[in-house]
Amino acid sequence: MKNSLIALIALTLSIGVRGTSSSDSIDWSAHQWQAPLPTDSRGPCPGLNTLANHGFLPRNGSNITIPIVLGAIQEGFNLQPFALMRTIAKVGLLTSDNIDNFALEELALHGTLEHDASFSRNDLAIGDNIHFNATVFATLNNSNPGVDYYNTTSAAQVLVQRLAEDSLINPNLTNTIKEFTIRVIESTFYLSVIGNVTTGVAPKNFVQIFFSQERLPLEEGWHRSDVPIDEENFSNLQQTIEDAVTEWAPSGPIVCPWIRLQPEGDVSIVPEVEGTDNP
Repeated sequence: MKNSLIALIALTLSIGVRGTSSSDSIDWSAHQWQAPLPTDSRGPCPGLNTLANHGFLPRNGSNITIPIVLGAIQEGFNLQPFALMRTIAKVGLLTSDNIDNFALEELALHGTLEHDASFSRNDLAIGDNIHFNATVFATLNNSNPGVDYYNTTSAAQVLVQRLAEDSLINPNLTNTIKEFTIRVIESTFYLSVIGNVTTGVAPKNFVQIFFSQERLPLEEGWHRSDVPIDEENFSNLQQTIEDAVTEWAPSGPIVCPWIRLQPEGDVSIVPEVEGTDNP
């Protein structure tokens, strides 16, 4: 499964911009957490919801463009706009019929970035795939017992356990290499952004606040990564998690990766690229 996202990246265009590290201080008084209003748009991604709740993204969660996303993750998380991040932002735009912007709730379109066996949301086939679900999150929440942190080993175990749990309640779940890779990326994200991208360790209370409240745990002692999170250190951590997953195989009614190209569009099959590693 090594480098399993190559096939997806190869099918998207990347813009000619390289991320630059930024150690500039942030005026947190301008980025205090605010609960979203009932009219604000929020979606299935706790990271983007958190950035909107802190005002790095538009607080109403709408009219979000690719440059806005890339700027927000860099300012709020010190996550550089390297190729993978640019690709994810571009794929997110496919969830909207708008030409160059989307709303966070549109990311719930099943089959683009949204996926089954989430760490914190129900599957679409089961119910609400947008809002935080404490029962679903309990798997991650209760992982790595006896210590106060999550790490790459526990993250890999959560990946396996969530898939096993989900297969019992959703026999039609979609579980291709695309969904697996997205889940590994999400695991890498919470360990690096909320924890430490070098060690792959994140305090449990920080991660729990991030998922359940969609808030940066500033009051509890969290601070933005001192080290710019870039293609090299993020990929290294991602590979460590992926290598620690001992049990995974594609399953479900769809066995090839697929991407939904627009809200009203049909499923598009993503062909395998010769030379990529597949399970």
